[in-house]
Amino acid sequence: MKFARRWIVAGLLLTAPGAQAQLLPSPGSALGQVSGQAGGIVPHVMDRVEGTLDQAGLDRLSPARLADRLLAARAARIDDLVWRHADSVELDDRREPARRGVILLTGARPESVAALRSAGYGVEDAAIEGLDLAVTRLTVPQGRSLSRALKQVRSLAPEAQASADNLYFPSGASMGLAAAALAENASVRGKAAGLIDGGVARHPSLTGPVEQRGFARGAPRASAHGTAVASLISGTGSIRGAAPGAPLLVADVYGDDPAGGSAFAMARALGWMAARGADVVTVSLVGPDNPLLAGAIRLARERGVSVVAAVGNDGPAAPPAYPASYAGVIAVTGIDGRGRVLPEAGRARHVDFAAPGADMNAARADGGKGKVRGTSFAAPLVAGRLFAKGSVAALRAEAKRGSGLSIICGNCRNND
Repeated sequence: MKFARRWIVAGLLLTAPGAQAQLLPSPGSALGQVSGQAGGIVPHVMDRVEGTLDQAGLDRLSPARLADRLLAARAARIDDLVWRHADSVELDDRREPARRGVILLTGARPESVAALRSAGYGVEDAAIEGLDLAVTRLTVPQGRSLSRALKQVRSLAPEAQASADNLYFPSGASMGLAAAALAENASVRGKAAGLIDGGVARHPSLTGPVEQRGFARGAPRASAHGTAVASLISGTGSIRGAAPGAPLLVADVYGDDPAGGSAFAMARALGWMAARGADVVTVSLVGPDNPLLAGAIRLARERGVSVVAAVGNDGPAAPPAYPASYAGVIAVTGIDGRGRVLPEAGRARHVDFAAPGADMNAARADGGKGKVRGTSFAAPLVAGRLFAKGSVAALRAEAKRGSGLSIICGNCRNND
């Protein structure tokens, strides 16, 4: 029965438009593979959806049909993730994926923490360095579901904010890598652009300094998604980014952890970025509202960090995407080569800019370049231009109007 269920999920994903942005396979490559790699394909933890986007198929669907397909693909993706990694991932009380058996608590009084210990919860103090944010990580007693535990924790510590350690999906699924060397870990000094994603591979277009740090098991580890996004920020040569040669601080929040991309990892990454003085941070990841992540973003912004986030690719009928929907975050959607908003683009509570998200190329982790699609690849173009211009006001002055949106870097497609 489990075997059959897995194939049902895979069928949903392959027949519906992909809910995440894609790094499209080169001609002749098998789906989910990088051509030219020796030694087979190692599945990557960021590979959370299969299938490529068919632009013609998307254009033929009515808005209602498209919304249904994208919502079905989103549900199937989450179901498949929990099924494949049940030892690491479970659903919270909102049926959103989260790290199994972990609750994040902020603002709890000592007596409430003591009551939680007495109720059998493991307690760990874990401050977010760089943001002066105190967090208590609770381990749920064995045999108790996360949903049930959250209800109990909120009862025992009503003054605190309690949430699951929710997981955030790349707004672009990466292809598996057999072996890819990390970009050389240079020490970045002074002004830098930040990236919270997977690790970045060595690539001839990434000529500026790249400093990487891991915030998950096995990190930093090269990823196709992180490499593509990084190249669109600071690439030079065959892949030219929006801020060529800009120094990069890269926080890998995935590594090889099935529960990578968590709210706690992202908050720690933001703290590191703030402490290192990153001016602009790109987050091409989407997930649910989470109080710890919301607080971390607010504190990072108070320290002068601008956060640029993709709105995702689950379609306009999906729930609002976070962190793009947080106040003060610069939310970015994607447009195609004809200037149309991508039909699969998600939504946020506000959209500030649009940039190319289709009919374009980015760096591949094997050293070449390849087609990409999705709002993941629009966000770094906006972030790069913001880094180069120095202020949102200057960025708005540079924007061109189209499709009712402020378009940045409209010709940044690397199709030469």
